[in-house]
Amino acid sequence: MTQIKKVTVLGTGVLGSQIAFQTAYSGFDVTAYDISAEVLDQARKRFAVLATTYQDEVDGATAGKTAETIGRIALSADLGEAVADADLVIEAVPEVLKIKQDTYQKLGKLAPARTIFATNSSTLLPSDIKDFTGRPDRFLALHFANRVWKFNTAEVMGTPDTDPAVFETVTGFASQIGMVPIPIHKEKAGYVLNSLLVPFLNAAADLAAGGYAEPEDVDKVWRIATGAPMGPFQIYDIIGLNTPYNILSHGDAHAQEIAAWMKENYIDKGRLGVASGAGFYTYPQAD
Repeated sequence: MTQIKKVTVLGTGVLGSQIAFQTAYSGFDVTAYDISAEVLDQARKRFAVLATTYQDEVDGATAGKTAETIGRIALSADLGEAVADADLVIEAVPEVLKIKQDTYQKLGKLAPARTIFATNSSTLLPSDIKDFTGRPDRFLALHFANRVWKFNTAEVMGTPDTDPAVFETVTGFASQIGMVPIPIHKEKAGYVLNSLLVPFLNAAADLAAGGYAEPEDVDKVWRIATGAPMGPFQIYDIIGLNTPYNILSHGDAHAQEIAAWMKENYIDKGRLGVASGAGFYTYPQAD
């Protein structure tokens, strides 16, 4: 079985950059791939912010250690180059099935035969993707929660074609990078976390989009009545609005109406969440 030493992360958005940073922080050589030099420039800024965040929130995360972490991350806008020597590829591209399928068709032709593929898809079944990988026995889902250094679950879910040894290897890798592996015994859209979280967030968006209550008041009710530290719209902002929008826009007619509301009132105005400085709330931006 492949021994994982070199890891490539496809996609340097909010969660992809976190996965890359956490993996490098744990001592692995990482290549972070995205589609252009301009997007990678944004990734550099995300890694710099993550370095500061780790120093503030992670025990033992000194300036020196986070600098070493960034030094272990190579950036590439060339997919073939990015995966040429990868033992594991973690895909974190947008939550759109066609984009993921197209990505794997290219990836399967470029990566070495030994390379394991793992999708970080939030809601899609790995079986919807496996036939596009060229190696269904070496493909599975590895789903992380946002703010991986703190909310450190890693849900591992294979398909009927996934080699049990691959499942075991990826579960072990998750532990090596400081995650708590959660084996999922059979395929379930949404895994455990999003099977609980997505209906909750959708219900909140329905209340605001339907004009029943303002986002801030929905959050206030949830925090006061349950003792939770955050309300659903605060969670939306941390996740970033693009992924929830993509999920909603591929749902039923009502879900698409909520997606349109989110797009018109927030996304089209550049209010994408914490990372952009504004979403349902406004946030101070780091220099």
